[in-house]
Amino acid sequence: MSVDRAVASVEWEIGAAEKGGYEHFMLKEIFEQPSALQNTVRGRLDLSLGTAVLSGLNLAPRELAAIRRLVIVGCGTSLHAGMVGKYLFEGLADLPTDPEQAAEFRYCNPILGPDDLLVAISQSGETADTLAAVREGIQKGALVAGLCNVVGSTIARESGRGVYLHAGPEIGVASTKAFTAQVTVLLMMALKLGRCRRLSRETGLALCEEIAAIPSLIERVLAQNDAIAAIAKVYAKADNAFFIGRGILYPTALEGALKLKEISYIHAEGYQAAELKHGPIALLDDRLPVIALLNDIPGKEKTLGNVQECRARRAPVVGLVTDGDEEAVQAVDHAILLPRTSASTAPVVTAAALQLFAYHMARERGCEIDQPRNLAKSVTVE
Repeated sequence: MSVDRAVASVEWEIGAAEKGGYEHFMLKEIFEQPSALQNTVRGRLDLSLGTAVLSGLNLAPRELAAIRRLVIVGCGTSLHAGMVGKYLFEGLADLPTDPEQAAEFRYCNPILGPDDLLVAISQSGETADTLAAVREGIQKGALVAGLCNVVGSTIARESGRGVYLHAGPEIGVASTKAFTAQVTVLLMMALKLGRCRRLSRETGLALCEEIAAIPSLIERVLAQNDAIAAIAKVYAKADNAFFIGRGILYPTALEGALKLKEISYIHAEGYQAAELKHGPIALLDDRLPVIALLNDIPGKEKTLGNVQECRARRAPVVGLVTDGDEEAVQAVDHAILLPRTSASTAPVVTAAALQLFAYHMARERGCEIDQPRNLAKSVTVE
């Protein structure tokens, strides 16, 4: 019996699987982010209506307006992207949003219905736990959409709708450009869902401009590479580190901690900044650096107060601060300068700086950066 299979064309070029003069694939992929995000955004912004064009969702505006809740499932970096998505969907589209750990999802008998949209995030599209969550969502009667980078992957096929990242192949085990692409796609989804509700055309147009500017903002972060490497050299012998942030930057702090522990083997924890005084502050001393996300967006003043608490206990502080914000620069021991952004685009820009920081920490420690011990690029078992 003959079988006819559809022919799928792989659009990636062979050069994408080579280091191209970079010392590691991870560094190459960090520096590819401006072009990768251009590909993610290309053709997806409607500058006349102030909305996003996401035809892969296959949902008309009336159907999008009927959605009453979002549930986002993912693991690791993808879960952190989903946690950023919660702030975007609730802030821009007035939609209650629940990020869930995909491995636990099907075991908690989730409450889902036809008015819910389940968004499954997976770079490879093959993550076993996320795939199981997709199947559970379909069984429960929810709308399901996949956010994947690999065209034709299992999650992309079984979801039936979704958005491809178009970030290009990611060889390094520690995810970099896939995370920033995931957050950018979630931002465009929030824009589209918001425009089907109470988000005005003017606000939508302004957000379109912000999204289009993300690649150039990332380029300004990458220009800080040497300065970030110098700061990393100061702290490379640390055994532990805290990352703190508030609001939409809290998941970004979690992602920064994950990057550092993945490739440098430093024990790093991410915290909502206010949680420090509820236990973790007991661990602070002059050997435990605190990486504080101090972007000049709502919540900064509160985080500055937490920074003062850390320094009062002799903990050195590395601050990610908005260029020109002298108050924040003076409050920390070392400052990584970031371009000014809105709260909506701050996680993408901040993540790129944290990726460079983790990379240079690992490099100083002589770690195997592209293939860290005990880790796999795609987790295809439960």
